Amino acid sequence: MSLRWRQMQAGDVRECAGIIAAHPVIGPRYRRAIHDLRPAWLRLLDSQAMTTAVFEEVEGVRSRTWGVGVGVFVNDDFNREVKTPPLFWFGPELAKRIMRERSPVLSDSQVREANSGEGLNLLVWEAVPCPEFANRPDVYHLMVSAFLELHQGFLLKEMITSQSESVQRLEWAVDAGGLYWDSTNACYVKSPKGSAEEIIRKPHIVGITRELELNRPGSWVGNLFDYHPPRFSFSPSEQRLLHLALGGESGTDQELANALGVSLPTIKKIWLSVYRRVADRQPEIIPDCARPETEAPERGKEKKRRVLAYLREHPEELRPVSRKRSSNVRLNAVR
Repeated sequence: MSLRWRQMQAGDVRECAGIIAAHPVIGPRYRRAIHDLRPAWLRLLDSQAMTTAVFEEVEGVRSRTWGVGVGVFVNDDFNREVKTPPLFWFGPELAKRIMRERSPVLSDSQVREANSGEGLNLLVWEAVPCPEFANRPDVYHLMVSAFLELHQGFLLKEMITSQSESVQRLEWAVDAGGLYWDSTNACYVKSPKGSAEEIIRKPHIVGITRELELNRPGSWVGNLFDYHPPRFSFSPSEQRLLHLALGGESGTDQELANALGVSLPTIKKIWLSVYRRVADRQPEIIPDCARPETEAPERGKEKKRRVLAYLREHPEELRPVSRKRSSNVRLNAVR
């Protein structure tokens, strides 16, 4: 049997919310708000402010879901509120507010603006394995890998991890680079007041800010704050194509067209736009881009390979940005 993860789809939401409801520690935190969890996740599922992971155990053609991870980008007011005494379980509060039209989760346009300006507040709503998987090292490593892949390339200014349900999960969060929030003195600290057993029994905060991370030796979580502005400012349609191509499940242009629900000529037009944009701003990636692909199909494959290889190392290129603000940044850099 092997473990894997993938992004959540609409058909997964009921089962993933059920994992939270059935959890012996996290489920009771929600109380009546557990009924808001599934519709809240469905409401956000296609938004740019929500990141998701469904964790599975695979044997042959069969798979079993054993965990779920959900993160959201929230506004500054809610980010401050979760750290202001008295602390509260923020997962249930998010579910309730979203369903009562008081959502603190950013809109798509707000995500683009924040990711091109001051930065984003990442709140890990839940990151939960089923209890029988909770103590496995391979589970922990896969969840870490998924978390990094989902969030690297964003301009983060603060990250608050999910509120731990066990001492081990709390220790993992701290070992990865998180700090305890001291709500009395309104600051992050290395050593909390009280034991780990006492901390997990009531609402608590573990997180880190960009400023703090940049002023201490590197940690695992520090990889999230290693940010470089995007060079290409791909359009949403270009980003959708490139995301799908990087996933590897759709290889040919016809498969990409089918997956995106567009025509084959449209896919070829988007690729041409991508190549021109890359050649204009970083020509060493695909030299001699102007030569028609119809004259050299193998060369077209090589261009695609080079672009995708670059994007695997530069996830910021596929994160939502304000193209106007990004253009201004480039112009100022030139001046």
